[in-house]
Amino acid sequence: MGEIMTAVVVFACLCAASIGMMFLYPRLSARHRDDETNTVLRLVANIFVVMTSLVFGLLINSSKNTFETIDTTVHAFSTSLIMFDRALRTYGAETDETRTRLIEYIELAIADPARGDDALSHRRSPAANALDQVGGALDRIAPSDRFHEGLLADARQQYQTVVRQRWSIVEQSEASVPRLIIWMLMAWMTLIYGSFGYRAPRNPMVVGVFVVSAALIAVSVYFVLDMSVPFDGPIQVSDAPLRRALAQIQ
Repeated sequence: MGEIMTAVVVFACLCAASIGMMFLYPRLSARHRDDETNTVLRLVANIFVVMTSLVFGLLINSSKNTFETIDTTVHAFSTSLIMFDRALRTYGAETDETRTRLIEYIELAIADPARGDDALSHRRSPAANALDQVGGALDRIAPSDRFHEGLLADARQQYQTVVRQRWSIVEQSEASVPRLIIWMLMAWMTLIYGSFGYRAPRNPMVVGVFVVSAALIAVSVYFVLDMSVPFDGPIQVSDAPLRRALAQIQ
């Protein structure tokens, strides 16, 4: 919801700045409408156009890197789940309870697209509890000989890898774009749109262009913010790797 509100504020500010300046221009005094004032205003606006382009490009790159990092971690996490299940299968029928708990955990992880939110809010999520139950079931296994002790040690190591990667996903799920940078960009773009409205002709075509372009910029800001939160909103890391892991385990 925060990303939507930010986009709405950006849209409102850009429309207000451009259309407001367009209708305010005829009311300005003559010394505020001369060519020298217009030249200086355009020069200042051009500076902020360049700065906005650079900073916005860096934000897009930051959100993209966060998204791709989480996606790569999810693929590695799914692979670890499969390897953990194979270690359990190798051990024997004594791990049936552990494998059942593992399947329940993966189903919960798939059903909860924002699976990092509870942990980031310091609450115990159902998926986290299910993963703890997998570890509990694994600890209750008593090896009968030296060979099974080695297999159980390998399974426990695989389980620790799964837990470590799960927490890596949780810790990386938090938004990576500083909101202060977004508000600063919004102020710059408001100034730029205000300069666009200065001396702009007052007709429906110009107003329509201002509104449409402001809407497109607001949507772009929304997508950048949404992409920095990989498990929430329309742009999410795919759960296909987890579904493939579940199919392999079942």
